[in-house]
Amino acid sequence: MIPRIAIAFLAVALLPGPALAAETAQIPTPNGTMVTEIFKPAGNGPFPVVVFSHGRSGDPVERQRLTHPINAGVAAYWTGKGFAVVAPIRPGYGPSSGYDAEDHGRCGAGPDFGRTASAAATAIVAAANWARSQPWAKADRLILVGQSVGGLGTVAAAARNPPGVVAFVNFAGGTGGDPKASPGRSCRPDLMLSLYGQLGSSTSLPGMWFYAANDEYWGPDVPKQWAQAYRTGNPHVTAVFTGPVPNGKGHSLMNTAPQLWRPALDRFLKERGL
Repeated sequence: MIPRIAIAFLAVALLPGPALAAETAQIPTPNGTMVTEIFKPAGNGPFPVVVFSHGRSGDPVERQRLTHPINAGVAAYWTGKGFAVVAPIRPGYGPSSGYDAEDHGRCGAGPDFGRTASAAATAIVAAANWARSQPWAKADRLILVGQSVGGLGTVAAAARNPPGVVAFVNFAGGTGGDPKASPGRSCRPDLMLSLYGQLGSSTSLPGMWFYAANDEYWGPDVPKQWAQAYRTGNPHVTAVFTGPVPNGKGHSLMNTAPQLWRPALDRFLKERGL
């Protein structure tokens, strides 16, 4: 039985945004084919590309119901800046094929958070490589962006230094969270600390991390420890610890409180000519 200790699911309809027409594609990975939504700015391109990675529900039924991997407002933020957005549904979720390789096992039995990060990273790198081959994409201007488990996977994918990737953004990244059984911390924050330290030693890509003070999965303090461990190896990452998300659900920072992250991310992109 798949444990319910897992991760926050990416809510996809919270941040207001204009309706965007999505194209679809099938992206192959070593573990199945990913059904993928693609959003583009007006024009023919080529465009810089965001590869977006969704979160994970602790409920296998909800994982199978995932059909739209990115919030419309988040997609509109990036297309408004001239980016195309590639948003795959990773293997083991929704209509994509393949098995759930991201299950880290039961926390009490010694979870394998590295397994979760690695499986997600493999899917993300496959999506990035696919994007680089498209005629409408700038093959040397890719950004990886992810939420929750997708944020952890994004950090792990950046550690593989995939070609064409110039930066990454992690929103509330982590795994092993359960607000009911272990509010405000993962079930083994020490293992996440070690994993982030290892990942930071493998890349010098610039990035941004965002965590809210009232994140119901990680709390206000543990993400600061994770960021410090990561930055020991990769000091080119800026970690932003925002105030509380007004609705009380800090893990939904990306979708529901753009006022807390957009100014800092705007500056980050501008400073890098993105």
